[in-house]
Amino acid sequence: MARAQGARAQMALAFETTYGTPPVGGFTKLPFASTSLGAEQPLLNSELLGYGRDPLAPIKDAVTADGDVVVPLDTEAFGFWLKAAFGDPTTTGTGPWTHEFQSGSWTLPNMSIETGMPEVPRYAMYSGCVLDQINWQMQRSGLLTATARLVAQGETVGTATSAGTPAALELQRFGHFNGAITRNGSSLGNVVSADITYANNLDRIETIRSDGRIDGADPSIAALTGTIEVRFADQTLVTQAINGDPCELEFAYLLPSGESFTFTVHAVYLPRPRIEISGPQGVQATFDWQAARDSVVGRMCTATLVNDVETY
Repeated sequence: MARAQGARAQMALAFETTYGTPPVGGFTKLPFASTSLGAEQPLLNSELLGYGRDPLAPIKDAVTADGDVVVPLDTEAFGFWLKAAFGDPTTTGTGPWTHEFQSGSWTLPNMSIETGMPEVPRYAMYSGCVLDQINWQMQRSGLLTATARLVAQGETVGTATSAGTPAALELQRFGHFNGAITRNGSSLGNVVSADITYANNLDRIETIRSDGRIDGADPSIAALTGTIEVRFADQTLVTQAINGDPCELEFAYLLPSGESFTFTVHAVYLPRPRIEISGPQGVQATFDWQAARDSVVGRMCTATLVNDVETY
């Protein structure tokens, strides 16, 4: 008897034309490290009396479909998650192509995502998926991955795939050693680690339906936050925090072959941190930064991906 193994799991994604309706084709096979994407429907205990001490049968509650997908920051597949977070990019070039994703869009694309365990077999299609939040960290070593949090409308489970034969992408990952951080165009030194979180803050449309599913997930006011941990060597960031002035931070990855990913936060505000001397080792300071709309650029952030994919 075959047993499910994560090593054989697979994932395919396609953007929907109609919310909650999986397309008949156009799926792409995407790499992922893990996923908690799933649907659940809790049971409500019966409150009725008069039938003795043993309870009556429970009642089904509404369906909730959501979860996280951990994906690599790579040169091609990561563009699908950027499109889910920001909307359609502006693409220029003739190969390699430059895809520019901008924050502030009122309309986000919805996706169908199928996860498969062929040895069982079990194929779960999650329709109406909208990206609620994406997060990743910059550090000196380790595997570079991002976590995408999704809100879906529902789950349909079958014994055969509904994604057909998905298109395959070339996997070429960025690494932490490819990363660099600049502040107002100049290299920001003494950074130990950084954390970036972009949230669409989705509002679930929980209307009354016979199937218990949501009617949609609309984006509200976005949020872009994070932390920067630095070895305390100068007063540059502390002075900015005290003065209350914004700066532009750029988090970039560049491969020797030319592919790159650049995430530019146009107006970053820093809080005044507590500078502690906890022992004989070096002194470190943590800044929990927040971003806002830049009045000159007209948006909060820009993500630019340069690769060999012509369109997303």
